[in-house]
Amino acid sequence: MSITVTLTFSIRPDRVDEFRSLLENLLPDTRAYDGCLNVDVYQDQDSPGTITLLEDWSSKQHQQKYQTWRDESGIADVLGPFLAGEPSFSYMDRLDI
Repeated sequence: MSITVTLTFSIRPDRVDEFRSLLENLLPDTRAYDGCLNVDVYQDQDSPGTITLLEDWSSKQHQQKYQTWRDESGIADVLGPFLAGEPSFSYMDRLDI
């Protein structure tokens, strides 16, 4: 069963444009990763430093394998200078109601 993951970043106001460029460079690898079905990026209209990735994965295991790969590649060191707070993940199942 597929899963939807939200990943929300709180970005320092002076780094938002740079962060968007960074995502443009990082997301092709995410979208090509085994099990990734789709990734869309959203920016909060009232708080431009809040950027949310809405990701669809074949399974939670696929996303967690991807996240482990990103963590091992040192993504925290790359993202750290941009962050105003800790990123937050949510794992969601679609309800057909």
